[in-house]
Amino acid sequence: MNTYDVAVVGGGQAGLAMGRELAETGLDFVILDEGHAVGHTWRDRWTSLRLFTPARYAALPGLPFPADPESYPGKDQVADYLAAYAAGIISGGLPVRSGTTVSAMTRAGHSFDLTTTTGPLRARQVVVATGPFQKPVIPACATGFAFEVLQYHSSTYRDPAPFRGKRVLVVGGGNSGFQIAAELATAPAAGPITLTIGTRNASVPQRILGRDLFWWQTHTGLITAPATSRRGRWMRRGEGTVIGHNRKSLARHGVTFRPRLLQAHGHTAVFADGRSADVDAVIWATGFRQDHTWIHIPDALDDGRLRHDGGLTPVDGLYVLGLPWQRTAGSALLGFVGHDAAHLARHIRERHRRTAVHRPAEFREG
Repeated sequence: MNTYDVAVVGGGQAGLAMGRELAETGLDFVILDEGHAVGHTWRDRWTSLRLFTPARYAALPGLPFPADPESYPGKDQVADYLAAYAAGIISGGLPVRSGTTVSAMTRAGHSFDLTTTTGPLRARQVVVATGPFQKPVIPACATGFAFEVLQYHSSTYRDPAPFRGKRVLVVGGGNSGFQIAAELATAPAAGPITLTIGTRNASVPQRILGRDLFWWQTHTGLITAPATSRRGRWMRRGEGTVIGHNRKSLARHGVTFRPRLLQAHGHTAVFADGRSADVDAVIWATGFRQDHTWIHIPDALDDGRLRHDGGLTPVDGLYVLGLPWQRTAGSALLGFVGHDAAHLARHIRERHRRTAVHRPAEFREG
């Protein structure tokens, strides 16, 4: 069985940022990613998807994003950037093992045994960097729609083509819901589009006084303010705020707004205000949930998710990276996850130093 100092589970932006930091420690590590190639999760998103962070704030440590700093990169540009980062950020490239799904992890003394589709391995420390977008959330009421009603999650939506001329309901008033509803409403031969939003739905413009929103958040320190600080708590109250779209702009394109979806009967959607709408298709922009149930370690999980404090779990040597509000507002964002990776690298290096003198000889050999 191969043994590593550190195994990083997940080869997306968080895993690559972690890899760059680990390379500087001199530890022997591997990055395990289930995709066939680095950047696959971005390539598989909808065609028109763009970042709402400009390129100047969309770079991992050590490699600027190769685009106009004020532009908003498309999803394929992001995928290309991540692939280039993995290949070139260190000499010889980061040790990414693609096509490797981790199906189970258990404790093995002071180390961890991982069961993967490319064979078992052991690691003295593990960073779970699979991100927040793991299992699509689809409400139970979805089963009430007739078989003939097309149903897509935002993770499987690609473009407006299948929805031309159809009555479409988009469920979810976050950034994905607003972006998809706007694209559907402005597409050729668009049918009626309805978007459900919450009672606290808020929007902010992409640019304020000629500067991008993230320029302001960066220069005021809000994006990196600790989540537990006064400024961090203030920022978190705006979690879910839609950037660059608002009700007025979508209404101009004919989008109808409704409150929360309560029930579905055949082709009919029933909303919290008692009104209803007949639909031919539903797009669930209802987010994702974390799923760490492949980790079989006592006290590590809470409701299927890793317990952690700023990325440090209750299990010595086990860490998590890339989650929203892990330490700051920027923890899950491409241009800011590197801060948390550096933080974890310091803990990993210190634990490695602390435990090395007590390690059995067979583990010291690697």
